[in-house]
Amino acid sequence: MNIALADLSEHRTKLFPFTLTRPVADLRVGILTIREKWEKHFDQSVTFLAVTELTGKYPKPSEEIQLIINGAVCPDLVLMDAIRSLKKNELLKNGDIFIAAKGSFDPIDPAINVKGYHPVEYQKSFTVINRSWDLFSSNKEQLRNDFELLTKGRASQKINDKHTIVYGDQVFLEEGVDIKAAVLNAEEGPIYLAKNSIVQEGATIRGPFGLGENSRINMNAKIREGVTIGPNCKIGGEVSNSIVYGNSNKAHDGYLGNAVVGEWCNLGADTNNSNLKNNYEEVKAYDFETNALMKTGLQFCGLFIGDHSKTAINTALNTGTTIGVCSNVFGSGFPPTYVPSFSWGGGEKLVTHKFEKAIETARKVWARKNIKETNEDEKILKTIFDRSTKK
Repeated sequence: MNIALADLSEHRTKLFPFTLTRPVADLRVGILTIREKWEKHFDQSVTFLAVTELTGKYPKPSEEIQLIINGAVCPDLVLMDAIRSLKKNELLKNGDIFIAAKGSFDPIDPAINVKGYHPVEYQKSFTVINRSWDLFSSNKEQLRNDFELLTKGRASQKINDKHTIVYGDQVFLEEGVDIKAAVLNAEEGPIYLAKNSIVQEGATIRGPFGLGENSRINMNAKIREGVTIGPNCKIGGEVSNSIVYGNSNKAHDGYLGNAVVGEWCNLGADTNNSNLKNNYEEVKAYDFETNALMKTGLQFCGLFIGDHSKTAINTALNTGTTIGVCSNVFGSGFPPTYVPSFSWGGGEKLVTHKFEKAIETARKVWARKNIKETNEDEKILKTIFDRSTKK
């Protein structure tokens, strides 16, 4: 069966800046991306139905699609049973939320035209990522779910270092993990260390936690509950209830809490974000649909930073700050709580970053990580630049 995960407009814009550069289903929450979760559950590859500006990097399927799933929905065992039970020309929904539809969809124009489909109401609870803060809010639960999904029927590698202390029995190491003189506390949630990852001396980690392939936790780092680190990252300092996407670095001291950090980012030494207002009021964050601040419903809400963005040393970020793609934040004082894509500067002044300079930096970062960039990556960034500078 050909399965596709769809970018729906009612979710995509709300999830900027992260979905400026990737489909909704390529968001990471828990250990895995949403696409990887569906692939594990179905035990087969699935494809994206991405918006036009992303299809160069994320092509549409070449054959007829039999099952379309909302790319913002995370799978679980109960939901999987409901989707597998769908008959042809039936759609699964929860109120106004489209979940999935089974039928015949043209890959050339796979618009989700379900007129005449028989609706099936799904009344169980499930996880849908509708706003950027849903990512860290759902992360603890998704870490637990992904841990079970990834470790079922598998045996963990042993920890041979006699100076590493382990509490609890839900610690799983893939091949090549290097760990020395660390403290792993899995009493409140599982800890997953992916292939060839490193945990250096003095690091303290509390689960639930997931560390991506070839990533490193630096000496004396403090990793609190609900943290996901993607592949090829370097992490130091203190991190709590946050997600750091692949190929990004927070190598030095500084606090990151209730935050989502995109790919190819770098947080300079002693970058700190606030995740709680001094008056303990509800945090507001930038809404890309209304171009205004909106209430998040959260007391704890920190930072959202898009792909390829950087902060300088000693950068202080206010509660609920959103930074777009390819921005460089520096200077004295707090930057605005919304920093548009391709911005250069901070609290005193923001100017538009030159596209050629931004791409030159991106190419250097790709080279440092031994990743060969593609023309499609640059096209996506150019589209973001053109749209952001027209406003």
